[in-house]
Amino acid sequence: MPGLTISPDAPAQEAERPVHELYRRLLEAWNAQDATAFAAGFAGDGCCVGFDGSTMVGPSEIESALGGVFSDHETADYVALVREVRLVEPDTALLRAEVGMVPPGETDLSPDRNAIQSVVAHREDDRWRIELFQNTPARFDGRPEVAEALTQELRELL
Repeated sequence: MPGLTISPDAPAQEAERPVHELYRRLLEAWNAQDATAFAAGFAGDGCCVGFDGSTMVGPSEIESALGGVFSDHETADYVALVREVRLVEPDTALLRAEVGMVPPGETDLSPDRNAIQSVVAHREDDRWRIELFQNTPARFDGRPEVAEALTQELRELL
């Protein structure tokens, strides 16, 4: 799958653009299997919580852990729907997104890998950094129609 598919391409408000771009770079780094670039967006004590609940704190730990993942196997590529970018304070923002993953060599999503992603970012010295990245499975227990609707919406981006 060439490049990252993310919708919308840009946020509605100009003030939200740096956070949207920070998230885009994060997913681009994942899709490129670049642990160094992925970790670069995090604050010194920024926390990354993976799909399986694995927790990594700080760029060094994130880079090391993901470097191991990327060296062991080829990961699926993200397709993302950014649902919200909101400045909760002038220097603190929340981004919410729903994502799907396209396995290596495939052209369709693997619905069991759909997730809800949340980013809390903070600006310091005119540079936005991720304080928290949370990746939660989007199982929608007991509501298969919601899960299927999300999968269909993500497929439209492919």
